Amino acid sequence: MGNRVVVTGLGCTSPLGNDVPTSWEACINGQSGIDRITNFDPELYRCQIAGEIKNFELPEIIPIKEAKKMDLFIQYSIAATQEALNDSGLVITEDIKEDVGVSMGVGIGGLGCIERYTKILLESGPKRVSPFFIPMTLSNLAPGYVSLLFGAKNYTACTVSACTSSNHAIGTAARTIERGDAKVVIAGGSESSVTPLGIAGFAAMHALSTRNDDPKRASRPFDKDRDGFVMGEGSGMLILEDYEFAKARGARIYCEITGYGFSSDAFHMTSPSAEGPARAMKMTLKDSGLAAEDIDYVNAHGTSTPIGDLNELKAIKMALGEKAAQQLSISSTKSMTGHLLGAAAAIEAVFSIKALHHNFIPPTINIENMDPECDLDVTPNTGKSKELRVAMSNAFGFGGTNASIIFQKLD
Repeated sequence: MGNRVVVTGLGCTSPLGNDVPTSWEACINGQSGIDRITNFDPELYRCQIAGEIKNFELPEIIPIKEAKKMDLFIQYSIAATQEALNDSGLVITEDIKEDVGVSMGVGIGGLGCIERYTKILLESGPKRVSPFFIPMTLSNLAPGYVSLLFGAKNYTACTVSACTSSNHAIGTAARTIERGDAKVVIAGGSESSVTPLGIAGFAAMHALSTRNDDPKRASRPFDKDRDGFVMGEGSGMLILEDYEFAKARGARIYCEITGYGFSSDAFHMTSPSAEGPARAMKMTLKDSGLAAEDIDYVNAHGTSTPIGDLNELKAIKMALGEKAAQQLSISSTKSMTGHLLGAAAAIEAVFSIKALHHNFIPPTINIENMDPECDLDVTPNTGKSKELRVAMSNAFGFGGTNASIIFQKLD
């Protein structure tokens, strides 16, 4: 048994708000952050809606000159990290810098900058490409900048595993602390892919909802009329600490990470399998030492795709057993935020921890015609108070990659 890992701080920039209190308030009240795209003119696109970040203000820690060298996904991660550190009360002093790491998940990276500089290259030639283009776009420059600006000198790395990226990053962070290799890891994920190429690419796969005339109701996991996911953007960050270190400094502790599991479908690049996610959940449960009946809430991957949503419910029943699955509460907060790709699991980790902290299950909104094959409690339309002790958060990604994490109230 390794060191215990606890969560002491939360931060986010999301389609529901640019901090945790605002985002959580919108989440529990079933508000949608989805609207018509404003980042570019979407008129010619099959999908014209997304969960964009609104009214984002550059954190003071980023000099304006430096901001010009950063894609938005990097800026979002820095803002969320600053909030998480403030929330934790942790000051990264010189004597602990070598014990503080950064572990982040990013799915695509600086797609906006790639598009912009491709256009510059083709229209104006190679001499017009910025010398900062590469560090603007590399996925690992998000944890790199967080490390640089906040002084973290331990393990600093980026996990790129599609929509599972952030769960892998948080799980790796927890393992690093368990092993005693770090006392603190800033963990989470970031994404900003609501761009012309991002939307066009996913739409070409017929993966995105085309409910363009009704954006607020477009993301509808478990509803019979769901027609694809809605792209979102933003960042979620957690401060993970060794329990004894956090206790010694008098930190307020949200919860403990007691389980992490992962798997690969080895089935298909984009079509899901229930067997793979079920194995990830089983591994998570085994790692936690809990029984299936101990799980109170599952924040589902629940993207609003016709196959994926029911596939996940099947996997939950395979992993936990029919009886335990019937007793727990499930919801998909993607119904409100859209799908943040590599950052999705990070935002959902924040919401899962807030659910534990407040004993409240966020709703799955926009369920107007429940899929008849959906036979579990997916918390349709209205959130509910419920005494919670254990929450599981799921993430499944292209390439058949799966990861689940268990958050548990401190005993």
